[in-house]
Amino acid sequence: MKQKECAVLPLPKIALVASEYPRLEQLARRAAQRGDLDGIFLLGEVNRADIVPDEWDDLRSRVIVGSWVTFCTNWGVPRRIVQLVWPEECWSDPARISVLTPLGAALIGLQVGDQMPYVVGGCLNVVRVLNVTRSSPNVVPLFPANRRSRPLDDDPGPTAA
Repeated sequence: MKQKECAVLPLPKIALVASEYPRLEQLARRAAQRGDLDGIFLLGEVNRADIVPDEWDDLRSRVIVGSWVTFCTNWGVPRRIVQLVWPEECWSDPARISVLTPLGAALIGLQVGDQMPYVVGGCLNVVRVLNVTRSSPNVVPLFPANRRSRPLDDDPGPTAA
């Protein structure tokens, strides 16, 4: 009897910036020592990553902490935009994903076009990076950048009635 063949998704090469590597490694190691499965996954990613200088030319297309990432999961099903952050920066904002989550650990170090498998609740998922940017794609400045600084006192005082 012939066994069914299962397509295996090769793991993409990942790159971590030198300034983030020590903190990522320490975060992952501490979580893994507590038996945290997400920490174990992140530690595996950190250990297999290439470490690159912070000024590396290819960095603009790579996911680093602070990046805004447009991605889809499971071969195209919903497209989302999130910011990858440190665990203490997550708060309760759904647009922020901690690097110490399955999705966050899967995203770190990827570049545009990469696909990476990760597991949530025993289910295999695949994330595909569509775009990476360093600034929020949803931020609209409240004040124009060329505005001169003036007092914000627009109270007309007692003459308005």
